[in-house]
Amino acid sequence: MLFFGQKRGLRSLGFSDTMGLMEQDVHEIGLETPVQFLSGVGPQRAKAFREIGVECAGDLLEYYPRDWVFMPEPSDICDIGAEQTVCVVGIVEQTDYQPYRKVPIFEVALADDSGILRVVWFRGKYLINQIEPGQVLLVHGKVKKYKYQLQMSNPKFVVLREDQVQDPSAISGPVYPATGKLPNWQIKKIVRSQIETLAPMVGELYDAAFLDKNALMGREKAYLQIHKPDDEDTLGQARRRLKYDELFLMQAGLALKRYHVRHGSPAVEMQRSEDIDHRIRRRFPFILTEDQETVIEEVVADMAKPVPMNRLLQGDVGSGKTVVAVYAALVAVANKCQAVIMAPTEILARQHYQSMERFLEGSQVRRELIVGGMTGKKRTELLERIKAGEVDIVVGTVALLQGDIEFANLGLVIIDEQHKFGVHQRAGLRKGQSPHCLVMTATPIPRTLAMTAFGDLDVSIIRHSPPGRGEVITRWVQPHDRAKAMDFIAQRLKAKKQAYFVYPRIDSDETEDVDSKQIKAAVDEYHRLKAKVFPLFEVGLLHGQMSADEKTGVMAAFRSGKLDVLVSTVVIEVGVDVPNATMMVIENANRFGLAQLHQLRGRIGRGQSKSYCFLFAETEDETAVSRLEIMTRSRDGFEIAEHDLKLRGPGELFSTRQHGLPDLKIANIVEDFELLNLARRDAFAMIKDDPMLTNAAHAAIRTELIKRFGEKLGLVDVG
Repeated sequence: MLFFGQKRGLRSLGFSDTMGLMEQDVHEIGLETPVQFLSGVGPQRAKAFREIGVECAGDLLEYYPRDWVFMPEPSDICDIGAEQTVCVVGIVEQTDYQPYRKVPIFEVALADDSGILRVVWFRGKYLINQIEPGQVLLVHGKVKKYKYQLQMSNPKFVVLREDQVQDPSAISGPVYPATGKLPNWQIKKIVRSQIETLAPMVGELYDAAFLDKNALMGREKAYLQIHKPDDEDTLGQARRRLKYDELFLMQAGLALKRYHVRHGSPAVEMQRSEDIDHRIRRRFPFILTEDQETVIEEVVADMAKPVPMNRLLQGDVGSGKTVVAVYAALVAVANKCQAVIMAPTEILARQHYQSMERFLEGSQVRRELIVGGMTGKKRTELLERIKAGEVDIVVGTVALLQGDIEFANLGLVIIDEQHKFGVHQRAGLRKGQSPHCLVMTATPIPRTLAMTAFGDLDVSIIRHSPPGRGEVITRWVQPHDRAKAMDFIAQRLKAKKQAYFVYPRIDSDETEDVDSKQIKAAVDEYHRLKAKVFPLFEVGLLHGQMSADEKTGVMAAFRSGKLDVLVSTVVIEVGVDVPNATMMVIENANRFGLAQLHQLRGRIGRGQSKSYCFLFAETEDETAVSRLEIMTRSRDGFEIAEHDLKLRGPGELFSTRQHGLPDLKIANIVEDFELLNLARRDAFAMIKDDPMLTNAAHAAIRTELIKRFGEKLGLVDVG
């Protein structure tokens, strides 16, 4: 086997800055010890650790590897055969990226003293600057025969440093998420020097019977094995135990939150008679759908209880959630209570208010709109009327959270697009009272995610849109077909239909890199479309940096048909309802997330005419291609959300920070759904039996919950 190079000393490996560091005695180290004082760290490396979220020894213990390498002894190339899984170390003699193939490949000729092995990575463009001729490479994977030649495809690999060339087996073990300042080998060395000291400090959460019932490894052993696994089976048990803990504690936090809401101050019991139901239904100029009927019955049943309703209403774009919100608000008003509806943007708040005005025209229900720009005498007078109970329904933005807004008898809070508000904002809207709470979202949430981030809420779903909605056809348009798409749009504009053109940013930036200059900007494209592409039509511009009055004016002009084309950023993602707008172009569509693309597309197809969504994108990125393809074949928001969850994971789709929960460090709610179900069952059962966790057997769990959630969970008082 070919090895070369001299073994380097500690100083050349980057340990010089720890020499002479004053370190605490090993017996003084605890889980709260700042990471700086751990052996091998020091002030400079502590700064790098802080950048990855490791502040103290306990954080280091939970800085889990992203992978584990169980490496066999390296084999000589001449000794390996087809269908064997082997490890090979050799020099990179040649590299070749072949983009012209149907599936592009990156190919390496790897040589040792005994022969040459062909190694390929499919779609391996990202390796061009990582693997170069002359490097010593370790590859680990399965060998197959391809055209009479041995080949290893898509192996795990490590470019060996000179010191590793002397002992390739040293790269076995955990692989940590690394940075330029903190390479994997440094993290691994520091963790290994501390793990035997830190792991015994964690303490067990469950008794022996509980561990046995759920086939869980002890907690101390799990931490030891996750960082220094004996073998793959033991590692599997350690991962299962630590994932279970993470999911159990999250679900216990949600169970406590639910208990707190339901057993805090009582809510007003709101009754709905046949007369009230009849009077409300007369306000709607259409028959409610079956889904709407079902959800309304669930909401009304909740509002009739002395326990505050805490319900999540999911409904795809255009499914008719607003009708449910208005119905619930009118039930509250009929019970002599006030209702408030909060939306994340002024555009959406005004949209809700206008919808309500259409339904309540001529009624005695007193309703008002509060937005951020309202000041002076007008605002003061309105607040006095709200405080005196002279306003029945208040619609607004986050301006409703301001401390000077008081309600006489707040009975119902409705929050739209609730994932855009943090847990403390939602709590602030309760104004210290215990109103019923209905939160709504047009972003369908997969069941797995709903159980994780919204486990304290009851869930209602509107799956089907009202009848009479036009079909929406979605096409991914490649550059060579754009002219045809633009001609088609022009013909539809001549037929008095309207179009959205959506862009990922407002302005172009001359200072950005070459890649980002390919991203089109709304302002630039507005001028181009207005002057060169659609000179015979009226073109308007809408983006987030415009004033509230400007945005309102542009939307009013588009809604009334004075504008044919609206050039916009994602400010139109939520709530804009123009039935005559039947076309949408999303430029640089590969730059948008799947949920966002689905939300944007929901702005068309609001009327009876057939609508068209054109995704303008040029990309080879696998994830982007997958997003664009599912957009062209599906309009089902729940199917799209499940696909998005698999592609991106829960962290990006719905940050758990929005819900006052700590991020998952090792569990994955898609891959670990069965374990999530088990943890949820156990956690909710425990809180049901011991709501304040005062049982001595639950003391460790209580302590851990306080440590993990602190103030974040919102309003949960554990003891």
